[in-house]
Amino acid sequence: MKKCAVVLPILLLMGLLLFFFAGTADMGGGNAAYLRIHIRADSNEEAAQAVKYQVRDEVVALLTPIVSECRKKAEAMEAVQKNLPAVERAAEKVLRENGFSYGARASLRREEFPTRVYDGVTLTAGVYDALILELGSGKGDNWWCVVYPPLCFTSGENVIYRSKIAEIIREFFGE
Repeated sequence: MKKCAVVLPILLLMGLLLFFFAGTADMGGGNAAYLRIHIRADSNEEAAQAVKYQVRDEVVALLTPIVSECRKKAEAMEAVQKNLPAVERAAEKVLRENGFSYGARASLRREEFPTRVYDGVTLTAGVYDALILELGSGKGDNWWCVVYPPLCFTSGENVIYRSKIAEIIREFFGE
């Protein structure tokens, strides 16, 4: 019983520390560890903004099975580079289906991004490798996320949820 009285406050403190600091970690690799995606709409008109999200859905569906197999950022970059024509075709298909006559241009390049939080992970402002997809002029508001590690490119089947606190408790009590 004394063991529980000492261990419980320690575990609670550890849990609180994990909760507060996990959200601001940059996952140990800095900017170089990430491949981001940036989809730029043609304009800020309502229709151009709406189709941007339809393009996003199509591109995410196209790239998810491709990047989910990658174990390193270099692999993800190579896979995306190889599939740039397919990304453009997918975007242009959505644009045509929605009555837009402009095209899409996809490229991999390094660009400046502001600080952004994705699923509790903070990516600091700086220069990142990115898949840039410009719809038409690319001058409208945009959508961005992370291709690798796949913060935006996961299916429910590939995600495994674990509790570090539960693991610590099981280890401590020998379960």
